[in-house]
Amino acid sequence: MIFAIGFVAWVTVARLIRGQMLSLKERDFVIAARAIGAPSSRIVFQHMLPNTLGPVIVAVTFGIPLAIFAEAVLGFIGIGVAPPTASLGRLVAEGYGQIQSHVWMVLFPTGAIAVLMFCFTFLGDGLRDALDPRGR
Repeated sequence: MIFAIGFVAWVTVARLIRGQMLSLKERDFVIAARAIGAPSSRIVFQHMLPNTLGPVIVAVTFGIPLAIFAEAVLGFIGIGVAPPTASLGRLVAEGYGQIQSHVWMVLFPTGAIAVLMFCFTFLGDGLRDALDPRGR
């Protein structure tokens, strides 16, 4: 399930990296490195990639809650992981039939999903503030 969600989600990160690289190749420090005769591999690995890592790390930490929610939704509708393996979405689905008498069977898994999503969202927000050079 993780590989399937990751296989679909990598496109967003790849598009972000491409956009960052296209904007960085027009910056003065890359033009200066090219002017002094630095090889293309050195320019990419020492100048462009380190400047791309900040936005990529933030995008990945914001993408993790989406992946958690996608796995929970797929588990809830029954096309997630196989039944012996635990899944928060499947726990919610199993407790949904008994919500009238045992509300905690739905409350705890949904609470865990919400806490996980909030934690990664706050982590991404903190990383964005820490890694954004314009915010200093």
